[in-house]
Formats: sequence, structure tokens, C-alpha cells
Amino acid sequence: MALTILEGSTFCICDDRGDVGDETGGFFAHDTRFLSVLRLTINGKPPLLLSSGKVEYFSAAFYLRNPVADGLPQDSLSIARRRFVGDSMQERIVVRNESMEPVRFMLGLEVGCDFADIMSVKDHDFALGDPEHAEPLPDPVEPVYDAENNQFLLADTEDGARTQVILSQRGTSDGKGMAYEVGLGPRESWELQVDVVASLDGEVVAPRLVERRFGDELVHVRESLAAWQLRVPQLRSTWDDLGHAFTQSVADLAALRMRSAADPGRGRLPAAGMPWFMTVFGRDTIITCLQTLLFGPELARTALEVLAELQAREDDPSIDAEPGKIVHEVRTGKAAKHWFSSYYGTVDATPLYLVLLSEVWRWTGDEAFIRSLQEPALRALEWIDRWGDRDGDGFVEYERRSGHGLVNQSWKDSGDSQRFHDGRFAETPIAPAEVQGYVYDAKRRLAEVARDVWRDRALADRLQAEAKVLRDRFDDAFWVEERGGFYALALDRDKNRVDSMCSNMGHLLWSGIVHPHRVEPVVDALMGDALWSGWGVRTMSEADAAYNPLAYHNGTVWPHDNSLIACGLARYGRWPEAQRIVQRLLHAARHFDYQLPEVFAGLRRSETTFPIAYPTAARPQAWAAGTPVLLLQLLLGLQPDVRRHALETIAPPELPSWAQSARLTGVRAFDRTWTVYLEDAQVRVEES
Repeated sequence: MALTILEGSTFCICDDRGDVGDETGGFFAHDTRFLSVLRLTINGKPPLLLSSGKVEYFSAAFYLRNPVADGLPQDSLSIARRRFVGDSMQERIVVRNESMEPVRFMLGLEVGCDFADIMSVKDHDFALGDPEHAEPLPDPVEPVYDAENNQFLLADTEDGARTQVILSQRGTSDGKGMAYEVGLGPRESWELQVDVVASLDGEVVAPRLVERRFGDELVHVRESLAAWQLRVPQLRSTWDDLGHAFTQSVADLAALRMRSAADPGRGRLPAAGMPWFMTVFGRDTIITCLQTLLFGPELARTALEVLAELQAREDDPSIDAEPGKIVHEVRTGKAAKHWFSSYYGTVDATPLYLVLLSEVWRWTGDEAFIRSLQEPALRALEWIDRWGDRDGDGFVEYERRSGHGLVNQSWKDSGDSQRFHDGRFAETPIAPAEVQGYVYDAKRRLAEVARDVWRDRALADRLQAEAKVLRDRFDDAFWVEERGGFYALALDRDKNRVDSMCSNMGHLLWSGIVHPHRVEPVVDALMGDALWSGWGVRTMSEADAAYNPLAYHNGTVWPHDNSLIACGLARYGRWPEAQRIVQRLLHAARHFDYQLPEVFAGLRRSETTFPIAYPTAARPQAWAAGTPVLLLQLLLGLQPDVRRHALETIAPPELPSWAQSARLTGVRAFDRTWTVYLEDAQVRVEES
């Protein structure tokens, strides 16, 4: 079982004994693997597991016992490994003789590194890569023992990256690691500290400085976590599922905060998810920020500024970039050299950027901040109209131009996600339904911003008119009359409706593009047996040929997807259905130790006593971690009123009994704090 600890975009994936050695494990920094082997042995054999787990998101502990090897009696040794990740990694190994007799044994520590880039490692992950066709990973480099400093140096011959493995005890080097002959009397202990330092430019840090740096890092990380926990709202709820899921979200989002590679001095923003997406992802970062404005505007402000700096300025087919487009993915280190530093293959991040910009204004009323991002916003609008709609049909489409980019560039970006009802693949250019909704919402919101903040009435009127036209044209082009009526997944290159019934319809409710007379059949489709699993809305209905409850985007349940669907239902006043999603998702969270995964299987709740895990779903994953936060906001009906500079509730007059009671303190809006009470099935909001 894999265990992961992280701090920002630096992380370690190991097994439950603390060893590193699997193809997809290791210590990673700068999108590069700086340690691919770290194995502990006692008399040549791996220790036996007692228990292990994360202590905090950046630290873990592994409690082991000795194997029966070379005459060492059973359970004579206890072994504790404690590991911490900051900018680098530190481990303390403590071995204690628990027996009444003296013992002697050989402790071995093997180290190795292949300096693989993270994208190559990801290809060997059977869920998100293609191990059968993946390129072989680089050969491990030879560790060089530096006796003077008692450290191993592992150097990448390709571009000079270097790993230092600094040891606190001297032993005997065998070319692959270090061996220690240890003798312990009854109840005696022996300790080894291992410091792993990563350097992209080959710089070697003096070992005496490393210990001081690790001490400073540990203090810094703990202080950062404490500050985050103090800044976010505090929830007390008698509904255990809600309380535990919210607490876990706070911890997960703290873990996923990272400093921008573009500007490390700026505040933090959320990475997309562990382990392969610990970087800026335009769509994922934006949606996570939208989900978590209840926490305050800091994450969203940083994301908007960083994404504006990364916004494409030129037409570059090799990275699917066009002027004004918001970035899809950023990579550093060896991944940037072997793949790309910035990649723009996403069709939805650009309109979603405008939605987030508007939402930050609605929560803060900060006109100066919104004016500071006027130029990036106008460039994004121009991309939507000029580059996003290349054929001029009024809809935004995608088609890959890069030789190694994504074929599908909506949120369902797996290669098999765009399917007709009969299972045929749609061909690009493809216009995804939900993206048209995002564009509609973005234009209506920017009309409001243009009128009230930028004082540009002409732009406001134009955007309002364009949104109205888009809404009518969208309904004509995407509505499918069969099977009770629903919106198609997309339009293909020939403007045919891609007529599978999918969860994307719920995003249309969230954006507000759905005409009132279409709401009833859309809700019926979303909550009907074909799409509703009992745990949540599936990505594709059981009635479609490509449906598979275990397929990444063709029948699974995605928590973030459902959180947006629930918001859409509430937007149209369908509170019972919205609340049903809230209840079932938080009930599902209980079965994942309250850490909602990126995705889980779409099998029927009536057929399974608990939700079925998707084996390689990212955990923690940003927009899954953001889901309970948005569900709480939805349950309480919290909505900012920018004109009155007030936080209000639009929750229905009486909430379900299962919501029980709650108090949410420290909600920040308009530079003030608010307290929200749920008592006797009613919600009230008071300024603190």
C-alpha cells in the first residue's frame, strides 16, 4: 500500500514500511525524481510491518519489527522510521533492542536514483499512463561515496542534477548503500539520521548546513499550517459526516498549497493533486478556488495573478497556445526539458478564469484588484471569440495542434471520453456542452464587472447581448429530444450532437444557460436511474454503449463534478435534489476516511454496501478536497451580495433533519467576518 507525504510540490511516495523502490515511487522535487531507491534491511531482509501512517501531511511514521534472519530472534527489535518532507527530505531511524539478551545484527540502507522526469514516471502508472507502451525509465546512476562528508552523491549525467544522501553514522559502503554492524544490550537503542537534498543545478550543500536548514524548514512548514488553520473558518457540527469531511478538506488543501514556479515570493495556490499533478493546472486550480471562497480570497487572488502572468501571448501550435488563452499545465525541472514548461491544451480554463475573477469581486468588492486584471480578462474574452471559435459558428471548440498534447481538452480529457450513444468516437474539432455554459456565464458576469467596476457600458451591453444569443443558439444546437430530452455531451466536427447522456448537463445548470422550460427534463435525467448511482451522478448513463462504472470518465462518480451539479440544481431552486447530492457525497466520504478521492466507481448503491474505490484515484486531490467546502456553502445557502457588502443565506426555509445543527465561525467576506448558524432546520447569518 502506497503512502505519500508532501509539502507543496515536493513529495515522497513509499510503501507502508517506508521503503522506496517501485517504478512509480520515489522522492520528487521540481517534477524530477531525486531518489528512486531507499531500502532498509535487517540481516539482509526487509523488516516486518507493525503499523504506519501519516502524522501530518508533510510527515509520516513507520513502526516495524525485525525479520527472523541469521539467528535474530523474533520480535527482538523494534524499528521506528520518522520521515519529514520540506524542500528536501529527512528521516530518523531508531532501532531498539526489546529483548532481555544482547543482540548483534547488520542494518543495511540501499540508495539509488534514476533522475526520471515525472511525466515519464507517470506513464508507468496503469491508471493515468500506459505501462505496456511506456518508454523504459533511465538506468539508475552509481552512488558515489564521499567519505570525508559521510554522504552518497548521485549525479545525473544528462543535465547535472544531483542528490545528496547525508548520513549521521559511519558504516561500510558496498557501492549501493551503507551497512552498519550494530550491537545492542537489552533496552538499548541505536539511531541513524538520513538527509536527502535535491539540487537541479548540481549544487552540493555542506552537510553541517543541512541540519540547520531542515530545522528551519520544519518550523516554517508547521507555522504555515498553523496560520492556515487559524485563517480558515471553524466548523462545529452535530452531523459527523459534515464535520469530519470539512476538517479533512482543510488539511488536504493545506497540503496541496504550493508556491508558484513563476513567482515563488507570491502567496500560495492549490496544486491539482497527488502524485502526478503537483503543479499549476489551469482548470483544476480555478475550480478549486471557486469551491473554496468560503475560506477567503487568498488562494483565488494568487491563482488569478499567476494565471494572468502565464496567459499565452503568442500563437504556438507546439504547445496548443493562442493569445489570451489560460494555461493548462506548468512543469519544471526535467519534465520541462523533456516535455514542456507550459502547455495550453484546455478549452475551458479561459472562460472559467473570468468566472473566478467575477466571483472574487462578488466576495470582496475589491474594485482595485479587479481593475488590475482588466487586461488579462479582456485578452481572455478575445481568445474566446477569435481563437476559441475558429469556424465562427458561435461555439467554442478544441482540436489538438501539438504533436504530443491532449486529444480531448475539456475536463473529461481521457482519450475515450467523447462518445456517441452507440459508442462511436466523436472526431475533433469538438464543442463540449459545458464549455458553452462557462462562456455564457463568463460573458454575463463580465458584463456586470464592465458596468460596475470598469465603467465600460458599451462592453457590458455587448457582452450581455452576446450571452443572450449564445443561450438561444446553444439550446437549438445541443438539445436532444430522445430519452425524455437532455443536452448532448458535445458537437463533433460535422456539428452532429454527441448524444450520450452525461453529467456535463449539471454544469449547464451551474452556469445558468439552461432555459426554464428545459429544467424539468434535465433534472429528471441527472437524478434518474441511468445517471444517479445512489452515491452521486455518474459521468455517463447506464443506457449509453460506452458506459462502464470503472471507466475514468464514462460511468464513474467524480465528487467535484457533483458539487457543481448540486450548485446548479440549487441555482434553479431544485433544493431537494441538491441536498440529496450533499447528503450522499458526505456519506460516501465516510468510507474513504473522509478524504474524498478524485473519482470512485459508478456501481449502484443498492448493489454495494459502500462506494467502490477507483484504485489509482489521486488523494489528496484539489477539487475533490474542495467539494465538502462547496457542499457546506450550498447546504447553508451562503451567497455574497456585493452591492450591500453583506453575506446572506438563500437556503430554503427548512433544511432536512439529517443536516442537524452547525455553527460556522470566521467566514470572511468584504473584509469582515461572519458567523453562520444552523439551528432548528433554519440558517441565519450574523456579522461577527
